[in-house]
Amino acid sequence: MRNWHISRRTFLRGVGAAVSLPLLDAMAAQGSEAQPPVRMAFLFMPNGVYPEEWGLDEKQTDLSQLSPTLSPLESVKDDVLVISRMCKRHSREGDGHYAKTANFLSGMPVFKTTGKNIKCGISIDQLAAQKVGHHTPLPSLELGIEPVVSGIDSIVGYTRLYGSHISWRDERQPVAKEINPRLVFERLFLSSLNGSKPALGGLSNADRKSLLDIVLEDAKDLRLQLGRDDQHKMDEYLSSVRSVEKRIEFAEKSKEKEKHWLPQVATEKLIRPEGIPGSHQEHVRLMMEMIVLAFWTDSTRVSSFMFGNSVSGVNFSFLDGVEGGHHHLSHHKNEKKMIDQYNKISRWHIEQFAWMLEKMRGIKEGETSLLDNSMILFGSGMSDGNRHDPNNLPILLAGKAGGKVDTGRHIATPKDTPLCNLYVSMLERMNVPVESFGDSTGKVELKA
Repeated sequence: MRNWHISRRTFLRGVGAAVSLPLLDAMAAQGSEAQPPVRMAFLFMPNGVYPEEWGLDEKQTDLSQLSPTLSPLESVKDDVLVISRMCKRHSREGDGHYAKTANFLSGMPVFKTTGKNIKCGISIDQLAAQKVGHHTPLPSLELGIEPVVSGIDSIVGYTRLYGSHISWRDERQPVAKEINPRLVFERLFLSSLNGSKPALGGLSNADRKSLLDIVLEDAKDLRLQLGRDDQHKMDEYLSSVRSVEKRIEFAEKSKEKEKHWLPQVATEKLIRPEGIPGSHQEHVRLMMEMIVLAFWTDSTRVSSFMFGNSVSGVNFSFLDGVEGGHHHLSHHKNEKKMIDQYNKISRWHIEQFAWMLEKMRGIKEGETSLLDNSMILFGSGMSDGNRHDPNNLPILLAGKAGGKVDTGRHIATPKDTPLCNLYVSMLERMNVPVESFGDSTGKVELKA
């Protein structure tokens, strides 16, 4: 046997191998007089809708009569805006799906490539996270149902990465999404449950920062030796490490705050999910519940969720009268049998949206609700899936943004109004005012 002597740097490297990216507790002061913050989430549905069953008459300004597809919103329609006639002009070129998915939250052109030189544009959620993310442990939360798909779609000549992301940190870097609700829950709450200690809890702040510096340094060196797909995975890892660094800084700064809005929720009573469930509906609802919990506990104020990737083949045979996958049925060929099944899938998505809104409405924040203090956008990057139409997009906006949005209405914007006009108005209500965003030409008036 021999005595082993290792340097402090080597020890930190060893600890780094076991870093589990824990959530660090935010030490918020009690007795705050601050108002609940505004939150913002984006729910993306792939494959469009059948316009004849979705839309409302352009002259209809209230929601007294909902269309067949929107009928599941009946119980929450007073908290919803139906916004029609919006478009993404940069999606009129390119393929049918990737050029309409990747830019759903940016409105910018999707650069056609089969390689790693992907390019789109910063998304609205990430722009907001850059400006308000310092107020919460997590700047933003990106969720989905299907894993990231790499490789090439040789039929259209695009990398499949475009179909797996709607959140972009900048024009070159999509943001990794999580599809396992258990891992999302642990990221949000594990360090504060049952006396659990963060993986870095035994280190001083100085050592934590030194560890993260070493991890970043070694990872960057390794990245240069990797192939395209592995570089993408490494970029996701580096982003996670940077997230830890920001959360350490947040925890330290929050101790100095005298007043901070504090959510009233008993995190010790929350139940951790077991993992990815076998049921598609249960999986979707668990991920939505993670967004609700994240907003309720003020773990983040910005989130995105993908019901499925572009060209999603999720099989919806669990619905009565439906046989087959979503993408296949979206190409209905104007055949009634396929259209009927396509509409049932669209209504199912609206049912999940309504379920989430009802859950948020039931969470009280003083005299208001979590939904009252949020903006939840639901939509797709195309209207008719059979034609891959990027015009007259199906867009819903729920929540009153702390009194800054008047809901219960139908807004028929001027024809071909950029979707990014709505994003400009939403950013303004997040206290992130911008003169323009994406291909915007103005704003959408959200007050009656």
